Amino acid sequence: MRVLVTGGAGFIGAHVVTALAGAGHEPVVLDVLLPAAHPGPPDLPDAELLRADVCDAQAVRSALRGVDAVCHQAAMVGLGKDFADAPAYVGCNDLGTAVLLAQMADAGVGRLVLAGSMVVYGEGRYECGRDGVQRPGPRAVGDLEAGRFEPCCPVCGAELAPGLVAEDAPADPRNVYATTKLAQEHLAAAWARCVGGRAVSLRYHNVYGPGMPRDTPYAGVASFFRSALARGEAPRVFEDGAQRRDFVHVRDVASANAVALEAVGGRPAGSFAAYNTGSGEPHTIGEMASALAAAHGGPEPVVTGEFRLGDVRHITADSGRLRRELGWLPRVGFAEGMAEFARSRQRASSGVSPEA
Repeated sequence: MRVLVTGGAGFIGAHVVTALAGAGHEPVVLDVLLPAAHPGPPDLPDAELLRADVCDAQAVRSALRGVDAVCHQAAMVGLGKDFADAPAYVGCNDLGTAVLLAQMADAGVGRLVLAGSMVVYGEGRYECGRDGVQRPGPRAVGDLEAGRFEPCCPVCGAELAPGLVAEDAPADPRNVYATTKLAQEHLAAAWARCVGGRAVSLRYHNVYGPGMPRDTPYAGVASFFRSALARGEAPRVFEDGAQRRDFVHVRDVASANAVALEAVGGRPAGSFAAYNTGSGEPHTIGEMASALAAAHGGPEPVVTGEFRLGDVRHITADSGRLRRELGWLPRVGFAEGMAEFARSRQRASSGVSPEA
């Protein structure tokens, strides 16, 4: 298949392009190559590159000629700096997705794999020993300032035990980025129903690996820690470091896109499905920082007690549905992946030169 990969010059997108080419497909990259994300020429595999904004309807229409399917990776990611970033997030993530889907409808392209995110859930799954499964509300500033980081049962006030969140958990986005990612899924589902298309959203968990951007406020926590180590500084771990996450290697995420792209064609017309995409091995942020520092040979992490109000405490995936229905399996284990990431080159961001 000829596959348009939006954001295909980015961290995850470039790995998706490689995976698709390796599976025998013909990837075509559509990327605006913003200077903040790409201060130099992108390091891409052998693929056609179209430099254009996904919000540019005419450019998207042209890019879709002869295309059989779309992997939509283009997005503004992370928590950002403050709420002033909201228009940029909505404009890139939601308007861009709407323009893409409208042009796909016009061009008759009926397969879509969307880069979704676990952030749509907000907090993960929790259980109270007395009151069963509970959904805690937003964490209070006063609790966080006092170092009370664990969510408590809204019924009895006891500390909740975290578990794995499945795709049928209610959506509860806790920040602007999360809200835009949920809106992307709603747009994709509406497009599928309206035009008889077939869409899959892969809800990525904490993706890391070679080519992650360096020194940017929009990257994930693994990138923050790796960037600090590259500067010879200790990773700064927020809260108490016991936040649970699922760190999934970027090559595994790329292979999930290739698998989903082929599987989505066999789904019923008008359908939309979401799949958690994680390693299945929960680890704390403190464990990740320590593993990365040890493999890099850098300073030990420092636990600061700082917090970001938009962060959630625990979110780990039940990715069983993706394994059962599509046959996907992650290949890169935590220790192996962190050791590779500690030694790998990071992608330059605005004003920062790539490592040698």
